[in-house]
Amino acid sequence: MADADVMDKLVSLCKRRGYVFQSSEIYGGTGSVWDYGPLGVELKRNVKELWWSAMVHQRDDIEGLDSAILMHPRVWEASGHVDGFSDPLVECSNCHRRYRADLPEVESGQCPSCGTREAFGEARSFNLMFKTFMGPVEDAAATTYLRPETAQGSYVNFLNIQGAARQRVPFGIAQIGKAFRNEITPGNFIFRTREFEQMEMQFFVRPGTDEEWFETWKEVRMAWHVSLGIRPEKLRFHEHGPDELAHYAKAAVDIEYEYPFGWKEFEGIHNRTDFDLGRHQEYSGKRLEYIEPGSNDRFLPFVVETAVGVDRTMLVALADAYREEEVAGDARVVLALQPRLAPLKAAIFPLVKKDGMPELGRKIHEDLRKESIPSFYDEAGSIGRRYRRQDETGTPWCVTVDGPTMDDGTVTVRDRDTLEQVRVSADALVGWIRERLTA
Repeated sequence: MADADVMDKLVSLCKRRGYVFQSSEIYGGTGSVWDYGPLGVELKRNVKELWWSAMVHQRDDIEGLDSAILMHPRVWEASGHVDGFSDPLVECSNCHRRYRADLPEVESGQCPSCGTREAFGEARSFNLMFKTFMGPVEDAAATTYLRPETAQGSYVNFLNIQGAARQRVPFGIAQIGKAFRNEITPGNFIFRTREFEQMEMQFFVRPGTDEEWFETWKEVRMAWHVSLGIRPEKLRFHEHGPDELAHYAKAAVDIEYEYPFGWKEFEGIHNRTDFDLGRHQEYSGKRLEYIEPGSNDRFLPFVVETAVGVDRTMLVALADAYREEEVAGDARVVLALQPRLAPLKAAIFPLVKKDGMPELGRKIHEDLRKESIPSFYDEAGSIGRRYRRQDETGTPWCVTVDGPTMDDGTVTVRDRDTLEQVRVSADALVGWIRERLTA
């Protein structure tokens, strides 16, 4: 099956099963902006909660932050986004569509949309930030921006958090939040969008220890992705060469995944030196040095950043989990999501609509929900059809209330991946599932 076919089928599945919808679809949609449906929002929450647990709850050297989307305009001057956050833009002289000048399909000079040859004039710079106005008057003094990244909130709060949390360098600041970029050529479903969510951590270290911490965080972050069940052979590091490094970076590496549309970056680890704190110190006039207890040494910490896209990580999980298989002569589509990521953990099926099975099935479903185990109840159609629906949804376990259940209180639990079936006491089902979610 061609990679393009896989992507088309995945996009179709995401809409059909309630993972992702195009924003404002009834009005024709909004370009490269997406809404997350009942299953999508659960998958997104699971990704974020697993990241937060690994980065904040399981460590005592990283603190959490939720900084505002709107910030003082000088923040973006200091960070370099006002002057330097831009892409080269060209416009077709025939159809007037605009493209990034560095795209391979544009560098030939032929418009990808209308086919006009020698269609493009000189490239011009296009700032990627969304501009807006704060207050009732729309003038230059009221200009502000929707943040293009969450990192700057950590830098401007460095002293606030260090003091309030009584942290000592090295320590980190982690946050999850929305960011906005007015991308010229977005695409590939939820991979490149204009509104997205980031999970970023800024780790402040003593200068001279930054290279060691950079290597440490490379390995920690790669191991986390593997822990989500992502196939290791589909992951790799891409080290930035001198011509790829951002202006603030001493070193940078991407974690890439082999999507159906090729190897693409979804997390970056960067050695940002003291660029950010230095710039904010300069522009704000506020001293941002760290004073080391005991020695009273003053220094601007270096920063090792880990920045991963929530939406791109979701796409990694979905693409890596998508399977088309044949079982006993029948085709099935399955999302083999790791159970911790799966939006639904169990589906409850009464074998028949009589003999008290629906009532017992609903009670089991309600008991799971009360224990915060997302469950789905389904009594429509043949048992095989119900299995297939949940396979496509990514539900790890299907629980059938059948004849023996009414006699001995056990239910049949069928595993999505192995198709093995075991009998489990209905009273012990919550513990049985929890044990496998924490294994």
